[in-house]
Amino acid sequence: MKKGLKGASVYIAIFVGILIIVMMSGINTQKVVELSYDEFTLKLDNEEIQQIRIDGNKISGTLADSSVFETYIPSMLASKTGEMLIDYKEAHPELSVVGIAPANTPFLIEILPTIIMVLLIVVFWFVFMQNSQGGGSRVMSFGKSRAKMVKDSGKKITFADVAGLKEEKEEMQEIVDFLKHPRKYLSLGARIPKGILMVGPPGTGKTYLSRACAGEAGVPFYTISGSDFVEMFVGVGASRVRDLFEEAKKNSPCIVFIDEIDAVGRKRGAGLGGGHDEREQTLNQLLVEMDGFGDNQGIIIIAATNRPDILDPALLRPGRFDRQVMVGVPDVREREEILKVHARNKPLAEDVNFPVLAQSTPGFTPADLENVMNEAALLSARISDKIIRMNTIKEAITKVIAGVEKKSRMVSEKERKLTAYHEAGHAILAQVLPEADPVHQVTIIPRGRTGGFTMQLPEEDRSYATKKGMERELIILLGGRVAESLILGDISTGAQNDLSRVTKVARAMVTKYAMSENLGSMSYDTEDEVFLGRDFTSMKNYSEHVAAEIDREVRNIVDKAYDNAYSLLEENVEKLHVIAQALLKYETISGEEFKLAFSDGLEALETKISSENQKIEEERKRAKELEEIERAAFEKYNEKHEDGTAPAEKENRFDATIPAEEETMNAQRSAEAATKTEDQNETEAKSTSDSEDLKK
Repeated sequence: MKKGLKGASVYIAIFVGILIIVMMSGINTQKVVELSYDEFTLKLDNEEIQQIRIDGNKISGTLADSSVFETYIPSMLASKTGEMLIDYKEAHPELSVVGIAPANTPFLIEILPTIIMVLLIVVFWFVFMQNSQGGGSRVMSFGKSRAKMVKDSGKKITFADVAGLKEEKEEMQEIVDFLKHPRKYLSLGARIPKGILMVGPPGTGKTYLSRACAGEAGVPFYTISGSDFVEMFVGVGASRVRDLFEEAKKNSPCIVFIDEIDAVGRKRGAGLGGGHDEREQTLNQLLVEMDGFGDNQGIIIIAATNRPDILDPALLRPGRFDRQVMVGVPDVREREEILKVHARNKPLAEDVNFPVLAQSTPGFTPADLENVMNEAALLSARISDKIIRMNTIKEAITKVIAGVEKKSRMVSEKERKLTAYHEAGHAILAQVLPEADPVHQVTIIPRGRTGGFTMQLPEEDRSYATKKGMERELIILLGGRVAESLILGDISTGAQNDLSRVTKVARAMVTKYAMSENLGSMSYDTEDEVFLGRDFTSMKNYSEHVAAEIDREVRNIVDKAYDNAYSLLEENVEKLHVIAQALLKYETISGEEFKLAFSDGLEALETKISSENQKIEEERKRAKELEEIERAAFEKYNEKHEDGTAPAEKENRFDATIPAEEETMNAQRSAEAATKTEDQNETEAKSTSDSEDLKK
């Protein structure tokens, strides 16, 4: 049956067709004259009626002018009318009087209203089920599994396509080896893990790694989301779980990937809907299918979540999800590999340095890195550039971190000055504090929801935060508020985000990491995130007296950081003015320019920027001159074939003019090539120096 015959349009078309047939059958093309009973008797007396047809109380017939008439006999006059017609027929034999036999209505016509009502109910139910199922299922298929089989379309995804994640791929390699060579494990009495739970932040590659596992093993790969199990109808989720495993058994060995399993695998009894809601029935069926009396040999369940703390303990026990694979944020080496993977099909300039880019993106997930390269390609296309340059990728990194640059926003001079001193306060403290992350960029141009920002990038990845490091972070965060108060004698709401982060870090130092001297080595933190079903009735594990002590310690830490920031900025107030003036003049300065202005003053920065701008202007001028020479030569060549001179004369003129211009153009190109070679050597030397610094 064709796909179109499955829709509601067929039923609607049938219904409309039946209505049209019924309406057409009742159409009478001849005009009928409606007569009253008195008019009928009058015409009968005047002999104006030729033929009479009697059908119960209805009388119809033909008048003398061949027109058709109809009339109805009142019930009380029915017998009298019959006698009158009999007498009239005897007196006028030429009158034709006939009777109509009782009508036998066809059975189809009699049941037609019932058929129409049934069709309307069927169409209504069909449309209702289509809407409840998202328009993609049949009427009674809401209990079927929504898992989709991922088929290889040309190229398989293997572990070679997954950059980084070395240890995670080794864990998954056992699954691949078992699916390829199960006898090797079964002969030793080994049991392969039935389920693998991938835990990690969003965008770290959990789904991609699972698909690569299926590509390596060469087995069917089913993918489904946790939210696809739960539906508005009772029992649908459990039915879909059963159907999923039945389908998987038919195609075993196979891999079933459940994304966001926390949507269906939350702790039972931890909700506000009681213990018998639809989600818990679905979870119970999933638990039975994964490790019950049934045999699921050859079916590997891989699930992904970023909230393992709210999953049901029965789901995490051995025999169900035997193994947990932590998929974390990549380090600097892995980020370099990931950037190279996402740059394969993109034209890159020679100055693109992947180690420097990897160092500039700490904390980025693989999804973030892919987004950076895509944004760089979009920015290059926006400025009609044929290749992706290093500066474009750096701008893409800044855009991903801070948002789109809003140069069109109108900012008053007073607000620009406030923003300049605010950001200069952050940057100065980041420079003078020992072991602080170096400044990468300072700007007062609004980006996203911020009026300006100071970007710091660490020189190396860190797995842990120290107490001194967190204290430095507090001092740097308070630098903007202190600079406003110190220089302008007023404070603004621009420090709201800084103050929020300061409070969060200081409270974590006291409650979570026990970095307070007065409260001892006790953690008073409950959980990182609130889970309503679990924490709704939970109590704090400390008294109100301890809560007051916690507030007091947090206040002391913040006050101490504020005093340190104030004293440091007072000592470097001249540097603060220099950086603020540089920001007011140039709006954005890089880390190198900031260090130059901090050490040598504003004049040194102006000299450097003017020389760089002059160099860029000279390069643009040389490129324009070269373009003019090429255009002139091209025009001369066109004139050779388009003017009205003789061929020999044209050849002589072209030979006399073009070689001289070609010689000039070639000389210009040679000079450009020499200049580019020097610049390339200088860039390579700088890149080598940067690599050596990274190794050190």
